[in-house]
Amino acid sequence: MSLDPDALIRAAARGPFVRITVAEVRGSAPREPGAAMLVWPDRTEGTIGGGRLEFEAIARARATPAPHLERIALGPAMGQCCGGAVVLAYEPMTAATVAALAPGWHARPVGGPAEMPLALRRALARARGRGEAPALLIEGWLIEEVAPRATELWIWGAGHVGRALAGVLAPLPGLRLRWADTGAERFPEVIPEGVETLIAENPADLVPLAPLSARHLILTYSHALDFELCHRLLDHGFAACGLIGSATKWARFRSRLADLGHSEAQISRIACPIGDPTFGKAPQAIAISVAAALLRELSATRAGTASRLEGRAG
Repeated sequence: MSLDPDALIRAAARGPFVRITVAEVRGSAPREPGAAMLVWPDRTEGTIGGGRLEFEAIARARATPAPHLERIALGPAMGQCCGGAVVLAYEPMTAATVAALAPGWHARPVGGPAEMPLALRRALARARGRGEAPALLIEGWLIEEVAPRATELWIWGAGHVGRALAGVLAPLPGLRLRWADTGAERFPEVIPEGVETLIAENPADLVPLAPLSARHLILTYSHALDFELCHRLLDHGFAACGLIGSATKWARFRSRLADLGHSEAQISRIACPIGDPTFGKAPQAIAISVAAALLRELSATRAGTASRLEGRAG
């Protein structure tokens, strides 16, 4: 019962699609409420239970790409042995509709009145004020919570510490990892699932691809490259940036960055060194301490965002 905006953005990059959601279940059914699949003219992703129900739903999505509800008795209509009934919600989606998703509860008409029903308004008020999850379908309106967008984290350098960081951070929820270095041979044979590798002769040339909301960890094999990345990221902008190195290295970098015109306030946004020295200097120890600090920061940020949203709702 949640919308994953990052997954939907990736889906919309393949072209417009129809999202089919199991909005309501009575009795026995192949899938639970909230199960969803995506349908393009030439492909599908996900499942609402398989069998004839899914086959017919895919055909309906392609033939009638407009918001609507479909109530199906699985036994009489589909010949399925489940014996229950489902309500399927069909929603056409594009890059524009996905980009408009905002954090919090997202309610929209699929087969109901254009004006939000009173019962839905009350359910949303309880969800926002008391944390009571509403029903997925209320009077023809579909209600789902929009999951927080993943935090984009760039790891610059695929050496020992970079590999340890990628291995520790990749399984964590809420992160999208992009890993940059100078050549494919710099990376391990097996890349952690969900990590995107980027290769450039000069990785600093990739800085313009990073969104301003991204976080960065700089730990390449070259002090010169580390410095260029600091310089370009300060010009480009970022949410947070950490640099591996000693106090002596950072003192030299600070002086040189100031000579290039960066203010003391800007330079101080780069954290160096990274990691907790009490954990030790082994790559895995550095990775664990950096991951722990990152999780604390992200938790505090999300808690602050949630408080602000609750304040607006109240």
